[in-house]
Amino acid sequence: MSFIILMKNSYSRQTLIPIVVFLMVSGCLDNPIESPSEEITSKEGVEKSYSVVAPVDTGINPYHMHFQVNESLPQSFLDEFGVTLTCELSQVGTWEERVEADREACWDRITYNDTVYFSGTRIIGAMGEEGWSDTPILDDPDDGHGTAVTGAVIDANPDAVIFFLEGFDGVRRAAEHPMVDIITTSFGPIGSIPVSGIEDDTEYAVNVMGKIHTGACDNTASTCVQDATGGPPWSIGIAGFQEDGDRGKVMHCSGTAPDIVADWTQYLPDHDSIDGYHDTSGTSFATPRTAGVLSLVIQELRNQTNDYGSGARNGSLISGELFSITNYEIRRSMEKASYFPEVTEYDPGANEGACQTGVPVSPVAPYTQTGWGVVDPTITQAIIEDLNGVSPLSDKDFDCETYMDSIMVAREAYW
Repeated sequence: MSFIILMKNSYSRQTLIPIVVFLMVSGCLDNPIESPSEEITSKEGVEKSYSVVAPVDTGINPYHMHFQVNESLPQSFLDEFGVTLTCELSQVGTWEERVEADREACWDRITYNDTVYFSGTRIIGAMGEEGWSDTPILDDPDDGHGTAVTGAVIDANPDAVIFFLEGFDGVRRAAEHPMVDIITTSFGPIGSIPVSGIEDDTEYAVNVMGKIHTGACDNTASTCVQDATGGPPWSIGIAGFQEDGDRGKVMHCSGTAPDIVADWTQYLPDHDSIDGYHDTSGTSFATPRTAGVLSLVIQELRNQTNDYGSGARNGSLISGELFSITNYEIRRSMEKASYFPEVTEYDPGANEGACQTGVPVSPVAPYTQTGWGVVDPTITQAIIEDLNGVSPLSDKDFDCETYMDSIMVAREAYW
């Protein structure tokens, strides 16, 4: 089927993608967080666990300082992951000079069958579809959506291992990989028009492989229920919320009836430099930010129960000595831990960003705007302590639970 797809963001360099046009959806972020330098070790003598997030998007800029760390992933991990090619990235020169210096040894060698590790980062990449770009995996010269999306994941969890899939057909490849924990997608049909998309692949990822899928709702006020990216009941549909702007905490005109909302405007890495950043907005970045939050939860719970694996095993994303936890248990805990901003946190000042209709969160029925509520890094510990039994969370109030149940019934009926 041929149709126009919009990457879900309001982007300063918005670009039409060949063959299928995508509108990128972006989210909010604070100043970039530097990745810590401690090494991820293998099971023997392990110091910490890890989680794997798979963004499926336009490409990634692995040269950017946002993704650089002071060590490489252990060879045992790379072997288990199925890495076929390791690229030693140049460390001297401009971005353009580094790309050209590495072209023969790295970029021109990559085929569809390769799984590529970029040394000095926690990024593994592969082609989701052949012929997506002239330089496989590297972000499109006139775009940058995928680099910013991945930056949002890393800002929420600097230790996340990234499995980047270039091209929107990459969802299936991510779904089938046994070591992927979370798939995050920030694209879909303009206005959430009711057409088929990636729902078969995300259902397989969640219901068969035991992963989590975060999907962006549209940047318009269209309902998210029928959106092939964020609407299916097995997906976590995410709309936009301004965490800390000129008008304080406000809702943006995106994705009616989402599961949750997350930060709409973030400061994210450029795709064509080694140290440049830009402000960008939309659900495209709220979505991977949520994936990063959940990956940090998975990582910490694995640490606590000496679980040094990755991906779902025996039906559980955390499968350790003390407890086992499934993807749906993590999702439910996130729903309970999310919060509703107070109306007093809204400041009716100047409009900002691409959406000029930002409004305060209703004090009467906030769930009609936010779904279960806001998800950001501040709720990470609450989710962890709920899932490990230290401090169990209560359900939301009756009205909220009833409303959200009704939305889920509609999603299940539609899909």
